[in-house]
Amino acid sequence: MARNIRGTWIAAAFLAAGLVAAACGSASTTSTAAKSTPKSSTSSASSTASTSSSTGVTVETPPGASLTETGSTLLYPLWNIWAPAYEQKYPQVHLTTAGTGSGTGISDAATGTVDIGSSDAYLSTSQKAAHPTLLNIPLGISVQVIGYNLPGVTAHVKFNGKILAQIYEGKITTWNDPALKAINPGVTLPSIPIVPLHRSDGSGDTFIFTQYLSKQTPSGWGTNVKFGTSVTWPSVSGALAEQGNGGMVTGCKKTTGCIAYVGISYLSQLLGDGLYYGELMNGSGNYVLPTSSAVSAEANYFTAKTPASGTISLINGPVPTGYPIINYEYAIVNTQQSSASTAKAIRSILEWAITPQNGNSNKYLSQVSFQPLPPKVVAQSVKQIAQIK
Repeated sequence: MARNIRGTWIAAAFLAAGLVAAACGSASTTSTAAKSTPKSSTSSASSTASTSSSTGVTVETPPGASLTETGSTLLYPLWNIWAPAYEQKYPQVHLTTAGTGSGTGISDAATGTVDIGSSDAYLSTSQKAAHPTLLNIPLGISVQVIGYNLPGVTAHVKFNGKILAQIYEGKITTWNDPALKAINPGVTLPSIPIVPLHRSDGSGDTFIFTQYLSKQTPSGWGTNVKFGTSVTWPSVSGALAEQGNGGMVTGCKKTTGCIAYVGISYLSQLLGDGLYYGELMNGSGNYVLPTSSAVSAEANYFTAKTPASGTISLINGPVPTGYPIINYEYAIVNTQQSSASTAKAIRSILEWAITPQNGNSNKYLSQVSFQPLPPKVVAQSVKQIAQIK
């Protein structure tokens, strides 16, 4: 089934199944235990390890453990789907999840405050230097959309990196600016102020959004602001700072004329709140929507280029049909754990998460509109997971 969004049929395999309550904004910024399936003491699956014949991934049988995860609010809805499914199979393990932002996920994993940090951003060179035993392990492929609150507009508004950068720099201030009108022929844009929203917390969504701006305007945003989980935002009158993806959506709902970058796992809330999202110019100069085929095209280009460490930007590739803001979602984990049993439990849940018939199956990923890791990247993630001791 596909969903008709402002007259445009979006690819069913990617978006339709993802428009679910798992993406609700109330699960975005506060530490919350995952709602888990009641634990059974007689689970037949808990006594033996399982191996995927298609990938060779062995999911280790974990010892009893209580694990903690925090970080990416984009990954948070998926963790809250994964956790009870994993616990149903391995009831001796309990995972507590929290959506606190990728910056917190990285820092808490680095200090050992949590067992698994989640991040839309890979580790920077300086973070790796400061914490050489940290890994960034790809778990799946996600997407970012540009949402807006523009009553009366019945088309997907087109944006490119230059225009978005100028909006966030305060150089384009109204929706009917000539630059926006020029790339949106036939669309009647109102003469109302643009209110740019950005994240107040350290955010992987900020990391990938500002990468897009930097890559499409290297001599502008790429030189003056650059990219990161936190950046020094230009001073723009009326601009708003929001916490978490949920905060971006609810803030935009309350603000006519807003524009906001939002992770795809919050698309159902975005649309449910009467907001919409645009087409983005890719690295080949074409405007595309985040359909399944557009995301796959972009991901396929970068698969062969993905290094063993998983550290790579998937932003603004030169694929004519590719959607330009996609990324690996990462588990940030220390190779050196406090005990062998904790290490084994962490390995087990990560192995389960990346296995195609388990966590990386459409059964789970489609609920948040993620796409699975390519087999090559699965194999690389397995090798990283094996380093956790």
